[in-house]
Amino acid sequence: MLITRETDYALRILRALSGGQLRSIPQICDEEKIPKQFAYKILKKLSTGGFVQVSRGTTGGCRLVAQPDELTLYEIMCATGEEHLINACTNCGYECERRKAMEGDCTIHCHLKDMQNRLDGILKEYTLADLLCEK
Repeated sequence: MLITRETDYALRILRALSGGQLRSIPQICDEEKIPKQFAYKILKKLSTGGFVQVSRGTTGGCRLVAQPDELTLYEIMCATGEEHLINACTNCGYECERRKAMEGDCTIHCHLKDMQNRLDGILKEYTLADLLCEK
């Protein structure tokens, strides 16, 4: 699965924060129907990625600090640690016994790598603003 539950929850959290106001985690979880244990974990990743600011304490909450029209789906997936590879062999460091035996010549790998590059391009084209825009 390309878009996992974690990425789906991250997108919901970012949607809840897209208005720019400070929101509490319970507010976000209630509005977006996200279990709290997932929200805390995902918010930490989004904060580490520089997309949200999390303030603790009684007056704390979360705020979107990234620009929705600049934050791509690719970046969100990377921040949540999603594997968005078509096949393991498209990963840069993957050691394929078949390619090794064929001295790097594998038509399947070449086609999968091309598909991977296209997919990455599509994920980089869509911003949070695009995803939040109603059709």
